[in-house]
Amino acid sequence: MSANNASLLDKLKSWPLLFLPHQLLSHLVRHATRWHSSYWKNPLIKQFIRYFDVDMSEATAANAGDYADFNSFFTRALKPGARSFPQDVHAIASPVDGRVSQIGDITAGQLVQAKGHSYSVNSLLGGDSEQAASFDNGNFATLYLSPRDYHRIHMPCQGKLLETIYVPGRLFSVAPHTTRVIPNLFARNERLVSLFETPAGPMALIMVGAIFVSCMETVWGGQVNPSMGMRLKRNRHDLKDSPVIDLARGDEMGRFNMGSTVILLFGPNRINWDKSLLAGTAVQLGQQLAQLCEHSTGR
Repeated sequence: MSANNASLLDKLKSWPLLFLPHQLLSHLVRHATRWHSSYWKNPLIKQFIRYFDVDMSEATAANAGDYADFNSFFTRALKPGARSFPQDVHAIASPVDGRVSQIGDITAGQLVQAKGHSYSVNSLLGGDSEQAASFDNGNFATLYLSPRDYHRIHMPCQGKLLETIYVPGRLFSVAPHTTRVIPNLFARNERLVSLFETPAGPMALIMVGAIFVSCMETVWGGQVNPSMGMRLKRNRHDLKDSPVIDLARGDEMGRFNMGSTVILLFGPNRINWDKSLLAGTAVQLGQQLAQLCEHSTGR
């Protein structure tokens, strides 16, 4: 296992994950975060707020007792107006609150995971080489959501849903120390790929699961509840008899029941990332991440 740029502490924190029963632990946590007992969920929520310094002034409900269970708190809604989106209709906005893990160009079908580690678009998308080819020489951004962040995911631009792909896998932590150690992590972890047609051409929005995060949701399909042995599953949404799912920029498209990572993919010569965005940069939902190239906007 190569771990360029990884410290000894990174390795000591990450290697035990190789031997943990990821799905079983996540299954247990999923049930525990849905217990309604006030003796359980209220102290847990309060301790979580203190430990991770969660800003509850932005939430529609500020008190632990306002939430039916821990998961309801974790997926809490924001107050109206807590986030704003750019006025420029050609701007690509951040779909989440979080931090840039990596951002840049897709080179020879490869994305950067961390210094010294790369992985393929083809493997990330579940092995469909034709779909992967549409993103050759395009652009990507990997956005990490920490436990304190808002965990609903919104559309970075207008998009019509074409297909979703559930890809089963492991549930390694996606914390920065783990991405520096475990190769191909995002292509090994369980994930849900959503493919959209947008003003910027094809866009993939990938929700990557992680340890204790084995439950994702979309607004059109509800919960994605994985289980041991579940197989890759594709759902086409662009067929004649399929309901049209067309979301505007800023619309909620899904959420993590516990936190993780979102990866955005765009095709070649479609967008230009904001030059201020570097690995480690904090971003907020609605913040401008990129601008459409002139030929993409028809100007």
